[in-house]
Order: sequence, then C-alpha cells, then structure tokens
Amino acid sequence: MEYRQISEDYSVSGQIQPEDVATIKEAGFKSVICNRPDDEQPGQPSADTLKATVEAAGLAFRYIPVISGQMTAENVKDQAEALDELQGPVFAYCRSGARCTNLFLAIQQSKG
Repeated sequence: MEYRQISEDYSVSGQIQPEDVATIKEAGFKSVICNRPDDEQPGQPSADTLKATVEAAGLAFRYIPVISGQMTAENVKDQAEALDELQGPVFAYCRSGARCTNLFLAIQQSKG
C-alpha cells in the first residue's frame, strides 16, 4: 500500500484492504476517511467492513462517498467538517487517491 502526503496532517491513497489498517495505524494516522462509494468496483471492501476494522484498531472513521468526476459542494463541505472534527493526521482513500486530493484542494480554495 502506497500513500501520498498532501499536507502535514493529510495523506491519500487508492483503495485499502482491511489488512492495511495496521500499517496505517503504525504510520501514526489517527483517522481514516473513505471517499469511495460502495460497489464502485466488484470485490472492493465495503465502507462498513473497513469502518469496523479501523475502529477496532482504535482509529476514527468517516464515510464521505464521492462519485468519480461528480464532486459536489456538499462533498467538499462534508470533507471540510470531517477534517475539522477528526484527530489528525488523517488518511483518506478512494480508488486512486485523486478524489481525496481534489477534495482537499477544493477545501483550500474555499478558504480563500
């Protein structure tokens, strides 16, 4: 599992698996955000499956699904609220990490 650090407290990756959660915790992350809708691709683990694994590891979890290529103002607002509320550093994932990155950039732009 590879991830990209976008800011001091925010990193992104593509789809994670339940067995990746231990590595995420060991890397020092305190919270995980899933930006990938369930059933986007056959065989991907559901948000509920990962939520259970993440919370069992003692980390916070938030599910903010964003349809690929259809990011909304509501998605940006929800992500911004999550980043305000969750303890960092935050690990966000989607299919490739692009949606998580675009959400973060949109939040920064909205702050002006």
